[in-house]
Parts: sequence; C-alpha cells; structure tokens
Amino acid sequence: MTTQAFSEVAQKFTRDGFVAVGELIAPEDLDHYRDIYDRFLDGDIAAGDKRSDLGSHVPLRDGARENITQIMWPSALHPPLRELPLHTRALDLARELIGADAELDFDMMIHKAPHTGVPTPWHQDAAYWIDLPDHRAVSIWVALDDAVPDNGCMWYVRGSHREPLRPHRPTSDGKNIACDCSEDEPGATCVPVRAGEAVAHAGTTLHGSRGNTTDGTRRAYILTYRPAAMIRLEREQGADHGLSDNVRQVRNSAAAEN
Repeated sequence: MTTQAFSEVAQKFTRDGFVAVGELIAPEDLDHYRDIYDRFLDGDIAAGDKRSDLGSHVPLRDGARENITQIMWPSALHPPLRELPLHTRALDLARELIGADAELDFDMMIHKAPHTGVPTPWHQDAAYWIDLPDHRAVSIWVALDDAVPDNGCMWYVRGSHREPLRPHRPTSDGKNIACDCSEDEPGATCVPVRAGEAVAHAGTTLHGSRGNTTDGTRRAYILTYRPAAMIRLEREQGADHGLSDNVRQVRNSAAAEN
C-alpha cells in the first residue's frame, strides 16, 4: 500500500472510526493461515482456557462445541504466527492509523461455523478494557473467508468512536458483554470484505455481526494494537486480555451500568 493510500485510509479511520484497508494476506498465503486456524479449531493446537464461546447465551445446536468460537492469543499459543507476513503488515498499518508507538497488544480468532446463526452481540471493545490515559487503539479484523452479511461480516456505527462509551451489561449467561445497539442505528454500516482483506476499527467504535446462516465457514483473525506505554501500564495493572485469566466482563468504569 502506498504512502498516499495509507494517508487516505488514516483520514477515513479518524473520521468514521473504521475503515476497509484492502488486502493484508496475499492469495498465495491464505491456505497456510487457514491450515493453522483449522488446527486450532480441531484441537491439534491446544487452546486450553483461551478458547470460549462468544455466543454462549444461546443454546447450542446438537453436536456443536460453540456457537461462536473465540480463541485468545493464538500467536502466544503458536509463536510461528508472528513470523508470517500478516503481523508485519498489520503493525505497519496500525502505526499509520494510531501512531508510530503502536505495538501488538493481543490477537484472537473468531469463527462462525456454517448454519450456527448466532449474532455477535453489539459492543465497544473498550468496555472490556481497563481505562487508560491514552485511548488510542485499533483492531484489525482480517477475513480468511469472504465475509458477507449472512455469514457474519462486520457492522459498524459511523462516528460512534467520538461518543462516550455506552453502558454494557453481561449477556444472559454472564460470560460475555453487550450494549444496546442494532443495524437500525443511525450510521450503522455493513462492511463486506473478501478473503485476505481487512477492516480496522477504533476501540470505542460500536460494532457487531450477524450469525452465519450460510453453507460456508467464516474465519476471522483479529489483531489489536495500542501505544507501547499503554501496554506496559495495562500489564502492570494485571490486564492482559485473557492471557492469564480469560474472563470476559466490563472492566472500563465508563461503560459500567449505573
């Protein structure tokens, strides 16, 4: 991506709170990433307590392990991932979007199997995080399969990153969090992407996605970046995004319900 293109992307990110950034995984590399991803799903690469269900508030279909599989810290569980091209390209992008001091904070995989049909609850990522003096953060959502509305591509609310955090509450089973929002929200925007392409969003941007009602799988790999000084501050306060304790709850006081 050229410097000029990066500049245009950064402007859109700053204005809207999200931006489609085009290809981050080359077509010839996709199968390698998919193979590693599927080894996680099959258990060949053990995820232990880093594996959970983002759709656990909805009853499971017969024979299903999760409604929406989430695996935190795949690059810690399988370090060779960090040596592949995506991490270098995503870091370059993150530094263009939020500053030259950006570093990888954490990564995760979110998988929607065919016909699971469970939406990801609307939320703002920052509600999961402790409050920090520097709020800069970007999550880069990378599709390993073509992502469209009916298999769970991302929806964002344009401009919501400039508004205060909304109150978040635990889902009905208490294992995830959600806030009031929907596709009918003013500014709600669907962002389909092709396999290998990505979309970046700010930590305070409202987002969600539909369940997968198609015959195909929807594999997504997400990398989140913030300033190195803020990562150090997080770790000093015991916040490591599930590396030591994978419990999903409202941690940001600005997002707590009164």
